[in-house]
Amino acid sequence: MNSPDTAVICSAKGCRAAAVWVLAWNNPKLHTPDRRKTWLACDEHREHLSNFLDLRGFLKDVVTLEEWESAADR
Repeated sequence: MNSPDTAVICSAKGCRAAAVWVLAWNNPKLHTPDRRKTWLACDEHREHLSNFLDLRGFLKDVVTLEEWESAADR
């Protein structure tokens, strides 16, 4: 688990809450189809950030931070 010094925080502007979600996204005009950029979200901002990306057609996946880290370890 992350210590307070290495805790990941929500990507929402001004939010300092711990991130719980990873929003994987891709701008097809800029990135290759397999490239994934990420935003982190707390429970409060997950829907707002997801909607922002989805409206632009960028959102590819939303998973818990724990799932994302487990997949990266494989």
